[in-house]
Amino acid sequence: GLFLFILGLEKALFPMGERIATQFAQKGNIFWIILFGFLLGFSTTIAEPALTVIANKAGQLVADSGSISQQESAITSFVFGLRLTVAISVGLSTALGVVRIIKGWPLIWFILSGYGLIIISTFFAPKEIIGIAYDSGGITTSTITVPLVTALGIGLAVSIRGRNPMIDGFGLIAMASLAPILFVMLYGMFTLGVKL
Repeated sequence: GLFLFILGLEKALFPMGERIATQFAQKGNIFWIILFGFLLGFSTTIAEPALTVIANKAGQLVADSGSISQQESAITSFVFGLRLTVAISVGLSTALGVVRIIKGWPLIWFILSGYGLIIISTFFAPKEIIGIAYDSGGITTSTITVPLVTALGIGLAVSIRGRNPMIDGFGLIAMASLAPILFVMLYGMFTLGVKL
């Protein structure tokens, strides 16, 4: 099944993603390219089955720790907020990655600053959320998100003069993996309180 899925990606999704990115770049409207990047990252992540499983388990673990009420409505609200936080963070990081490709900014700036913010946030995040936050970074490297976001990056880099698809086209997934870690820790600080 995975072989057929990968074959479908190579034959349909990669070329489609590259064509869409190329058409957006040729139209020259940066707003629509950035919006498309956000919507692509958001929609592929919110639809990810692994996110649903991890968010449900996280809600139960946080409730068992006493950080939120054991009531079903409190757990459901926490789980929904967690799923939305991860999806929004991937959407924003994909949009920021699109801006990075357009502007030609080095990827290393974003990776170093992202890890720096994650390390600092780890000291202040509630202990119940830290493991969940780091696991949420892995959700973005799924079979749905990676091919589509990668195709967007490569297609965009190919269509912009002076960009190298091998250097500028990649990096969207790295940014999309960092953002959920940071955002989920911030979500934990907001909903469960800051650890001092």
